[in-house]
Amino acid sequence: MLVWDDYFLFLLKSLTSVVAVVFVAAAVIGLIAQARQSQGAEGGPKPLRVRRLNTEIDKRTRQLKEALEQSEEGVKSRLRRLFKRRGKASAGDGSEKPDSKGADAGRTGEAGETGQPPRTFVLRFTGDIRASAVDALREEVSAVLRVARPGEDRVLLVLDSPGGIVPGYGLAAAQLARLRTAGIELVAVVDRVAASGGYMMAAVANRIVAAPFAIVGSIGVVAQIPNIHRLLKRNDIDVELHTAGQYKRTLTLLGENTEAGREKFREELEQTHELFKQFLNRFRPQLDLDKLATGEHWLGEDALKLGLIDDIATSDDLILEAVEQGDAFEIVQPVRKHGLLARLNASLQSALSEWRQPL
Repeated sequence: MLVWDDYFLFLLKSLTSVVAVVFVAAAVIGLIAQARQSQGAEGGPKPLRVRRLNTEIDKRTRQLKEALEQSEEGVKSRLRRLFKRRGKASAGDGSEKPDSKGADAGRTGEAGETGQPPRTFVLRFTGDIRASAVDALREEVSAVLRVARPGEDRVLLVLDSPGGIVPGYGLAAAQLARLRTAGIELVAVVDRVAASGGYMMAAVANRIVAAPFAIVGSIGVVAQIPNIHRLLKRNDIDVELHTAGQYKRTLTLLGENTEAGREKFREELEQTHELFKQFLNRFRPQLDLDKLATGEHWLGEDALKLGLIDDIATSDDLILEAVEQGDAFEIVQPVRKHGLLARLNASLQSALSEWRQPL
């Protein structure tokens, strides 16, 4: 038994040494990365990538139609058409007449006050626990606000996120609120999941659309943290924690947690949950939050019955609809790729940073 105790003690001492080395490495790498960034080694932000979706969809449609026509006509018909075209070319009549059924002929949307058809700006947000895509989202929203026509154009947000930390998703939702404030119609469409912080983002939209089996909801707050204090104490390892302020640290990983700290921590969770509900009530006052703000999630069909979403469809349906009504542009702000040193620094800082409650 003594051998096992000595072995665990050795492991704990080794772990302490590793943690100390990691802290020192993080500090050194952080300083080097900051120095390089200040010298402009990373370069400025990349330009926006803009794609006109009408062009791509029309191209694929023409390709499919041509393949179907070739299959139906057969080899002999294709040869006759080929010889006929060559005869016209030799007679000097090789110019093709414009096709009245081309890319813009199928539009059904009405022109706005400017006399131009409505434009749809397609944004995509794929969220992780840190909501790191918010850096690109803020640039995309700022660009749209400079060119979009209030009351005529709209933004289609293709959203896929299970939620994450409160500050990150709070900022992402605030970026979308800028569109609402400017009078730009915002439609959020969920193909897979918009839960917790992801649903908080979706709730900002004028209209929420989800696929039949998309996961929606999870209006709640969760937090957990391991504690190895008893293991350290059993091996005569002391951890000292000094704070200025009674609740500067409520729960810890290494120290002894108190009931007062636990109670304060639960109080902070309840406060965050209440703010979450107030935010939803601002944008979707029709929700019965007493029934829905339980942390549960629902699939698309059930979410529609509960008022969490407004319609059942996929992003593909809405994009095709936008193309038929006018021009649809997909806007992407490329994420600046950092070097290995900067990525390592970000990973270490994330691992060592203060823990926060995820939505």
